[in-house]
Amino acid sequence: MRRQRNVKIVATLGPASNDVATIRALFDAGADVFRLNMSHGTHDEIAARHAMIRTVESETGRPIGILADLQGPKLRVGTFKGDAAELAEGARFRLDLDPAEGDASRAQLPHPEIFAALVPGAMLLVNDGKIRLRVDDCGPEHADCTVLVGGTISNRKGVNVPDVELPVAALSPKDRADLEFACSLGVDWLALSFVQRPADVIEARELARGRTAIMAKIEKPSALKVFDEILEVSDGIMVARGDLGVELPVQDVPPIQKRLVRKSRAAAKPVIVATQMLESMITSPMPTRAEVSDVATAIYEGADAIMLSAESAAGAYPVEAVQTMHNVAVSVESDPTWREIITASRRIAHETVADGIVAAAREIAETTDIKAICCFTESGSTAGKVARERPFVPIIALSHKTEALRRMCLYWGTHCVATGPVDRFKSAVINAVRAARDFGFAEETDQIVVTAGIPFNVPGTTNILRVAPCDERLIFRAEAE
Repeated sequence: MRRQRNVKIVATLGPASNDVATIRALFDAGADVFRLNMSHGTHDEIAARHAMIRTVESETGRPIGILADLQGPKLRVGTFKGDAAELAEGARFRLDLDPAEGDASRAQLPHPEIFAALVPGAMLLVNDGKIRLRVDDCGPEHADCTVLVGGTISNRKGVNVPDVELPVAALSPKDRADLEFACSLGVDWLALSFVQRPADVIEARELARGRTAIMAKIEKPSALKVFDEILEVSDGIMVARGDLGVELPVQDVPPIQKRLVRKSRAAAKPVIVATQMLESMITSPMPTRAEVSDVATAIYEGADAIMLSAESAAGAYPVEAVQTMHNVAVSVESDPTWREIITASRRIAHETVADGIVAAAREIAETTDIKAICCFTESGSTAGKVARERPFVPIIALSHKTEALRRMCLYWGTHCVATGPVDRFKSAVINAVRAARDFGFAEETDQIVVTAGIPFNVPGTTNILRVAPCDERLIFRAEAE
C-alpha cells in the first residue's frame, strides 16, 4: 500500500476507535500514525490499543507509527458551594490555598508554585479562557484579582497563566509513570506537554534513555520565547493550537503556526499541526468549509503531519474524518500553487556532506525523469533531511531497524520499507530498485536516485549518491564493466 499524498495523518484512538476493525479502517482510510492520549484511559486500556495497532501493522505488512501524548501538569481551581459560582464583570475575586469550598468572592487554587510566580498585572484564565482575571495584588498564598470577563466558575476548572513562566516541571509524577510505561510498550514518539524551556525536553529525553523520540508540544507563550533552543533538543514539534489559542490572542496563532512549521522544516524535524482541525466532524459527517480551509493551510505550509483528536477518538464519524483529511491532502497537493509555495519556502542547508547529498538528490530528481529518491538510513536522520527538501518525487526510506521505520512514518512524503542489513553499495542499489518496483513507484524502464552512507549501518554517514536504472541487468552489467 502506498499513499497518494505527502503529508501524514495522525489519528487519536479512544472509545470510538477501540477495536482492531476500526483501527484497520482508519489505517485504510489514510491514518499513518496513531496517537495514544495518556490523559484518558488506564495503562491496561492503553496497552490494549497499542497491541491492536501492532495487530493491524502485522496484517497490512506496513510500518505504523505510535505517538504517546503525555498529559502534563494540570492546574485547576478547587471546589465550590453548590458546585459553581457566578463571577460578575468588575467584581473582586480572591484565589488562595484555603481548601474551603469557594463562592463568588474566593476559591482555592491549590498551586503555591503559581502564587510564587505571579506579579501584579498578570492574567489568569479559567475554563479555557472563558473567565479572565487580572491580578491586582499577590503573595505566597493568595492573589487578589479583578474579574475582567465573568461567567460561571465551577469545580476543578483548568487555569492558564499566560504571562509568566511557572516554576512547574513539565513532567508530573503521573507523567513520569506514563513515560516509563509508554517506553516499555515500545511507542515510537513521546509528546511532551507543558514545555516551557529546553530543560523540560532534556529531562524527558534522559528518562526515555533512547527508547523513543521526543516531541515537544508548543502550547505555552514562554516556549515561544525560547523556541529555537527547544527545537534544537527535540526530535519533533507539535503545534498545539488549543492552549496557544487560550493563552494568546487567537489572531496571533496563525502566524505563529507558520513560523513554527518553517523553522521545524528547516531543522529537518517533523512538525505536526494539531487541535480542532475537523472539530465539527465529532457530530457531523461533513466538515465546515472553514475547517477544510484550515487543514489545507497546514498542507500548503508544508507541515509533516496533520492531527485528529476527538474527531477520531470520541466522534461519531472517525473513519470519515480521516478520509476527509486524506481527500483534502490529495486535492491540495495536486494544485500547482502548492508546488510553488513549497518551492518558495525551501531553505537550503549547507552544513554537512549529507545536506549536500540530499539537496543534490532532490535537484536531480526534479530536473530529470527520476521516479523516486531511495535512502538507506540507520536512525532515520537521512530520511528526515530528504523530507526537509520537500521533493516532488516519492521518498522511499529503507532500513533494517523496525523502530526507525515506525518513527519515519511521521516524515513528510516518506514511504518506509524494511530491508535486511546491507554491507555493499551494489546490494543497496538492488534493494532500492526492488522496493521502488514492488511498491509501484517505478517500472523496469525507469530510473531512481539512491543515497547511502559508507561504511554501512553507521548513523549519520550519508556520503554517496547514484542514479540507478530499475533494470537489475543493467546494474550488474555496469558493475562488470
